[in-house]
Amino acid sequence: MSPFDVNMALDAGYDSITPYSGVTLEDVTPLVQDAMFSRSPKDAVRTGIFIAGKDAGLALDMMELVKKTLLKPFEISAFADPAGSFTTAAAMVACVEKLLKDKKNASLAKTRVLIFGATGVVGYASAVIAALEGAEVRLVGHDGLDRVQAKVDDIKKRFNIETKAVDGSSEDKKVAALQGIDVVLCAAAAGRQILTKEQLSSTKSLLVSADVNAVPPAGIEGLELHGNGQELAGGSLGIGPLAIGDIKYKTESGLFQRMAASTKALSLDFRDAFALARELV
Repeated sequence: MSPFDVNMALDAGYDSITPYSGVTLEDVTPLVQDAMFSRSPKDAVRTGIFIAGKDAGLALDMMELVKKTLLKPFEISAFADPAGSFTTAAAMVACVEKLLKDKKNASLAKTRVLIFGATGVVGYASAVIAALEGAEVRLVGHDGLDRVQAKVDDIKKRFNIETKAVDGSSEDKKVAALQGIDVVLCAAAAGRQILTKEQLSSTKSLLVSADVNAVPPAGIEGLELHGNGQELAGGSLGIGPLAIGDIKYKTESGLFQRMAASTKALSLDFRDAFALARELV
């Protein structure tokens, strides 16, 4: 549980935040039972469970277990956003979708999307959101195919959607992966340049390039922090990390506020985040 999420919940209106660290899947049921039985049925909804961590798959598994643990009338709300990945991914894809529509007269459906940092939580969540919207999604492995193929397999198992693993372990392989791509999403580690101007210029199909890295150097060379439709090398339109971050912040805060104000139990994940981010862009 990060200080970021603690502050977000407090600013959204929660009175008390109690972090639990090192929680395993086996810990979920007893923790949820303690939380929901500690208040009368009419007050149970005042309690909310937030699932953090840095494992998107585990967070989704925990959400399912929360749902199975809930018992009427002691129902409480739950919100999963591991490492802020669901709200960040939702914001990035929503920003890309709007730019495609407004500037390129295009939609996510059938759009060819290439994701760098795909084994991380933001990259994973972005792949799922884009693929569910009908995009043809390719996940790039910076260290080869093994780890990224495991993510492709997990997405297929969980959501029954097809994505593809691509080898990006060298600069030449990055260039090869870019060919024929419409959208690039960069969700790699902070402070690492992923794509140079020359690499961006190597393909003429690219429409939009987005990056969530706010730590210099930029993940996409030449992309400004507040860029939102900025023309980049090769002609694609760039979306910078602070443009995405503004929508991410409003999305996470908005979901916390929705959970706090609700008179019935809610279950919130990346789908709810994307729906709200679409409204906010």
